[in-house]
Amino acid sequence: MPRALFASLLFAVILAVVAGAGALVVPQAVHAVTDLVGNAQKTIEMMARQIIGDQPRQVLGTSIDAAGIAHAAVDALRAPLGRAAGLTSLAEWGLGGIFGVFLTLVLLFYCLVGGPRIARDIFWLVPPLHRRTARRIWKRLDPVLRRYFGGVLVVVIYATIAAYLGLGLILGIKHALLLACLTGLLEMIPVVGPVTSAVIAGLVAVRYATGIGSIIAYAMYATALRISIDELVGPVVLGRAAHVHPVLVIFCFLAGGVLFGIAGVIMAMPVALVIKHILAELYNETS
Repeated sequence: MPRALFASLLFAVILAVVAGAGALVVPQAVHAVTDLVGNAQKTIEMMARQIIGDQPRQVLGTSIDAAGIAHAAVDALRAPLGRAAGLTSLAEWGLGGIFGVFLTLVLLFYCLVGGPRIARDIFWLVPPLHRRTARRIWKRLDPVLRRYFGGVLVVVIYATIAAYLGLGLILGIKHALLLACLTGLLEMIPVVGPVTSAVIAGLVAVRYATGIGSIIAYAMYATALRISIDELVGPVVLGRAAHVHPVLVIFCFLAGGVLFGIAGVIMAMPVALVIKHILAELYNETS
């Protein structure tokens, strides 16, 4: 089959999967977010009551209670949205997200159709004197990057299944399937993604909690899930896929986050693998 035809069919399949997932997930997400935002004050008040009890407490000479904490928290959340700058920033993020999705799909189509030509054009940027070395480096690096991104996919699948088992089957939290899919997708963004998914799932868990026992059970589940992914599955799977030690995987994530933020966390391991194999090739040539 000609590459252009196969790429077009594959792109159509990807669009169908994305559209189908969106049709199933987006309505649930809108309903869950609307319900969570609409009952934010009630949720915060219930969580505060679980922590401090029903009676007012004295803190630094000031009497506080659960209702006062919830009211202050909601006012603090509403304040940025009430300003013009906050609304402008929110609109910019929304438009940027929509534009980013369409741009990603367009780039994906062009890369599927013209991948070899794009690769040749990029390779042409390498000075002619070093192209033979660049070819050897790429032959080393290509299978390693394939295994690494395959390992990322394994981690995403594990996180989705484990989150659904914990949230839906064990804890019985509402919207468990949506939260599990969100947990899996956010695992592709190390450090920041897991924290975001844990906070969202935690808010939903508190919203539908029946007592302090439910909140403690969710805390235990979230801790166990993070330990299993961050300390066991993630480093082992990604380390074996890329042929690097799990400690190096953790160090790369931390270093990338400290130096370049979210973008550094996402690109930490691919960049580390590129540097490793470039140095390995150069050292072998000089040895």
